Amino acid sequence: MSDPLSPPNVGRQQAPSNSGIALAAGNGLSLDAYQAGTADTAVYPGKGTVLGLIYCGLKLAGEAGEVAEKIGKALRDDGLDPGGRTNEPAWRALTPERREALKAELGDVLWYVASAARELDYDLADIARTNLAKLADRQARGTLHGSGDVR
Repeated sequence: MSDPLSPPNVGRQQAPSNSGIALAAGNGLSLDAYQAGTADTAVYPGKGTVLGLIYCGLKLAGEAGEVAEKIGKALRDDGLDPGGRTNEPAWRALTPERREALKAELGDVLWYVASAARELDYDLADIARTNLAKLADRQARGTLHGSGDVR
């Protein structure tokens, strides 16, 4: 029996075979494999130059804004009212259509993160490891709360 608090496996599918991303059955997809696969579809101005980084950064901000827009529309149009639902899992509070739309936008955000990282000659897995180490250090020092990049 499935856990009622776990999100359903809606829309999970393998990448198209022509994308350069090979998914082994049950093995998932590593961050670095995803990043390598995004290179196949990376067609934008200035790719591999400073202009490419600027483009990716601007588009990343735009896609993140689209995620925020979808959440705002859920508040306005779908009756997503956090007032009495603050302990409810977010996936359950959204309509299936809104949830799928958010999944698509989050995929676009991830694509631009991968592309910006490639422009900076970083692997996504290295960025993820560095971020987790930073957060673990902050947690150990009791500085997860607060503001500023260096704390």
